[in-house]
Amino acid sequence: MPEYIWVGKNPNGATEKGEDEAPDETALRAMLQRRNITPTKVKPKPKDLLEYIPLLQPKVTAKDVVIFTRQFSTMIDAGLPLVQGLGIIASQQENTTFKKLLNQVKEDIEAGSTFAEALSKHPAVFDDLFVNLVAAGEAGGILDTILQRLSAYIEKAEKLKKQVKGAMVYPISVVIIAFGVIAVLLIFVIPVFQEMFADFGSALPAPTQIVVNMSEFMQSNILYVIVAIGAFVSLFKYTYSTEKGRKWIDSFALKAPVFGDLIKKVGVARFTRTLGTMLSSGVPILDGLEITSKTAGNKTIEEAILH
Repeated sequence: MPEYIWVGKNPNGATEKGEDEAPDETALRAMLQRRNITPTKVKPKPKDLLEYIPLLQPKVTAKDVVIFTRQFSTMIDAGLPLVQGLGIIASQQENTTFKKLLNQVKEDIEAGSTFAEALSKHPAVFDDLFVNLVAAGEAGGILDTILQRLSAYIEKAEKLKKQVKGAMVYPISVVIIAFGVIAVLLIFVIPVFQEMFADFGSALPAPTQIVVNMSEFMQSNILYVIVAIGAFVSLFKYTYSTEKGRKWIDSFALKAPVFGDLIKKVGVARFTRTLGTMLSSGVPILDGLEITSKTAGNKTIEEAILH
């Protein structure tokens, strides 16, 4: 549907500006008149050439979803129809990607889909948990309450994710810096001492000789080392994308020192919080367990929940 930029006067004589979608300019002017706005200028919105390049489009963040969920819950509680509420939120949305998505959801509802069915067409933004809770809210007539619970759940999940990332920053930084320092020593520092040791004319102690040999290997094979690291990362990603590979890696991660205990606690926290939210919203426990298993973030924990 075409988008238009408009300027108009409200009943108090103040100037208002905005953007709206409409079948044509006449329909938009009629829509503004119903809002008690007298349009003075209406023109099609210029096309953004970047919108045809998916990689350059803004991503829909958890914050966008939380704000939408809270606003929409308030509108439903106030008695606004679904389509009207979605239209208002979409027109005020600054994130162009999310704005298009909400307009698509609105059009699907106008075509006869339920709210949950319309959301399920966008799994990258609205996951199974979100869709199933909305479906339970629609069936039970408590959609506003469900949306409030969802927004609270997403906020807590994001808070937990930030805490985990914060806990991981220090050990990961130490490991990266350590490898960087070792690489600098082997490539730039050890060769200087190697020349000095060579002037002595005597055999080096075994530990020193090992370090010198590692330095020579790094200097003569640095490109191969970089390629090997890249190949290892690619192999890891490919392995993790397979069912067996992910199961093996996740199982190993749970047994890893320090990190294993953290991963286990995070997985259990996600499981209990998610399942608690679903059960309190009226989702049957078997359906809740199946959906919740996918949010644990670890294949071993997922299989335990399904079992």
